[in-house]
Amino acid sequence: METFDIFSVFTMLGGLAFFLYGMNVMSSSLEKLTGGRLESALRKITSSKLKSLLLGMGITIAIQSSSAVTVMLVGLVNSGIMQLEQTVAVCFGADIGTTLTAWILSLSGIKGDNFFLKLLKPSSFSPLVALAGIMLIMLSKKSKKKDIGSIMLGFSILMTGMMLMSGAVEPLAESESFQSMLVAFKNPLLGVLVGAAFTGVIQSSAASIGIMQAFSSTGALTVGMAAPLIMGLNIGTCVTALISSIGVKKNAKRVATIHILIKLIGVCIVLPVTLLLEATVAKDFFNETITPVGIAIGHSIFNIVITLILMPFSNQLVKLSTKIVRDKEEEAPAEDEPQLDMNLFKIPSVAVEACRGAAIQMARHTEDTICDALYVLQKYDEKLSDKVIAGEQLIDRYEDRLGSYLVKISKASVSSADNRKVSKMMHIIGNLERISDHAVNLIESAKELKDKDYHFSEDGSLEMNVICAAIDENIHTAIRAYIDDDLALAHRVEPLEEVVDKLIIELKNRHIDRLQAGQCTVELGYIFQDILINLERISDHCSNIAGCIIEIEEKTEIHGYWNEVKENDETFRRLYKDFSTAYFSMLPKLSQSSAQAQNS
Repeated sequence: METFDIFSVFTMLGGLAFFLYGMNVMSSSLEKLTGGRLESALRKITSSKLKSLLLGMGITIAIQSSSAVTVMLVGLVNSGIMQLEQTVAVCFGADIGTTLTAWILSLSGIKGDNFFLKLLKPSSFSPLVALAGIMLIMLSKKSKKKDIGSIMLGFSILMTGMMLMSGAVEPLAESESFQSMLVAFKNPLLGVLVGAAFTGVIQSSAASIGIMQAFSSTGALTVGMAAPLIMGLNIGTCVTALISSIGVKKNAKRVATIHILIKLIGVCIVLPVTLLLEATVAKDFFNETITPVGIAIGHSIFNIVITLILMPFSNQLVKLSTKIVRDKEEEAPAEDEPQLDMNLFKIPSVAVEACRGAAIQMARHTEDTICDALYVLQKYDEKLSDKVIAGEQLIDRYEDRLGSYLVKISKASVSSADNRKVSKMMHIIGNLERISDHAVNLIESAKELKDKDYHFSEDGSLEMNVICAAIDENIHTAIRAYIDDDLALAHRVEPLEEVVDKLIIELKNRHIDRLQAGQCTVELGYIFQDILINLERISDHCSNIAGCIIEIEEKTEIHGYWNEVKENDETFRRLYKDFSTAYFSMLPKLSQSSAQAQNS
């Protein structure tokens, strides 16, 4: 008979390595495959505890990691996407969802000579799953099929690790020293501490459960020994969330605190009841040998019971977390500052969604900033000028934070849909930042007009109002197209941009007429030209934003596309004609030279 020696330890550690790697591959591939669904689920979070519970279960089942979900919650609260109160029920759901892993691993304990029972054993079907997975990875061209292949391969590696650990510890069944060592685990407090410490070190409750199920195959682990270990590993799984809460805001720290409180209070309730039952009516049951299925049942019962007991007291858990993590007089970032948390990288699709939320905020700030600048250009206001300058500085910070964050996401493994979103955001935030720069340039021109007491002629002022109105419409259209993912709106931007270009030419010609007639000074003309250049650049960036949306969504090369639609698309021509008629009709009566410029 084989004995448990140093080589058995090596095999067990190798099995653990396979297990953890397989879990990582499977989890990341599952997340990539379900990324879009996770985003839509997050958008549906409500105050309903039941819906949030089911959401937590669903996400944890989808990515097979309650630790990742809790870390994600820390990041979402720190980024301002979720409120602290919303996370409690999601935590309970994640704790229940993670028990599915134990049930999958319990398949290794199936025994029997029946063909169908043998087929359910991982040792029977894992090789076939691995073969199918590697075939999908090697032969498929679609990323979705490759992700499915990675999930299958990760599952097979995980099960191979499980079988290696089970095989390595099998000789312990006859080891007297191992039997005597297990006597120590009859102390329930020691069991809880060992379970918590071990899981805290490897940061995976699934791996701890897997090792317990492997040891249960020796027949030396009883129900009474396993129960405290299961409770301990549930505490240990909170370590990942605790680490992720370092350096984040108070409410984000409270998410990790609530998760730890759930487990600690749960153990304080369930452990005494378990010991009471063991000492009285269920002594024989607790002395029975536990199987892998029994461990899965115990893991599920613990998490379901503490959910039923503690979930009605969610508000009290939140209050207790605020007493433990107290508010201090700390500098809280302004509400409109970009809030992006590195913890969200645990689930890249959620990080992409957080970036999109920040990009939308940046777009709205840009919209407000340029509209304020256009107003100041027509009617100078010192406070509004300062607001535009502050807005531009805020938009710069958004661009810096978002840009670096998106670069990191682009290096991660994300779905093709998420990759398109990242690409779109990287292009659009650059254009938004440039628009805000031009807004400041307009403010500087307006200030120069005021300081030098220059005034446009009546016709010049009316012309400035018309071009500003066209720019205002185009900026609203472009930004609304991005925020609402509206392709129809995006297609309206370029026709108006063409009209803006014609208006700019028209206004320059009119300015030359006034200059030659002595109605305008050369100095005022320089400022007028600067304003027109900045307005034209703003319109160009609106066109870039719309073009990016169209290029990515319709998968076309935008320059060739614009050339094609300008020549052959009736809708483009109709929109151009409508915009041209509307804005040119608003101008003062045209001179002959101006009329020629318009018709050219």
